Amino acid sequence: MLVQEIVEVGGNRCVTVSTALPGWPTCENGSVNPVILVELVAQTAGVNFGWQECHSDRPSGKVGWLVGIKKAEFYLDRIPVGTRIMVAIEESKREESYAVIAGRVRINGEPAAEVELQVFRPEKDNHHTGGIPS
Repeated sequence: MLVQEIVEVGGNRCVTVSTALPGWPTCENGSVNPVILVELVAQTAGVNFGWQECHSDRPSGKVGWLVGIKKAEFYLDRIPVGTRIMVAIEESKREESYAVIAGRVRINGEPAAEVELQVFRPEKDNHHTGGIPS
């Protein structure tokens, strides 16, 4: 898990902060590839979904899958180890089991990336031993 700190969570919004570490995927020569920001947006969305589930009057036990990346625009080539990264997500669209998550990433107050993810969250958790839930 790359998310290190939850700054704000509630409703359809969540903000997290992380510091790029040498052990992160894509780390090479003291910096990480900005593609890692897609994972930080996805993990921040996961924090928000988990918070919603924990604070629900009727927890559903739903799981979620990242099924698509609608948009991923990066505004830097590399992220030095030690860089503090702020990720803010909002659920911008929801239709039954489908949601679109809009993520904005900032480093030192400047835009670093914009990411939109498609998430599938079935109405009930299907515990299969393999394959795709029906």
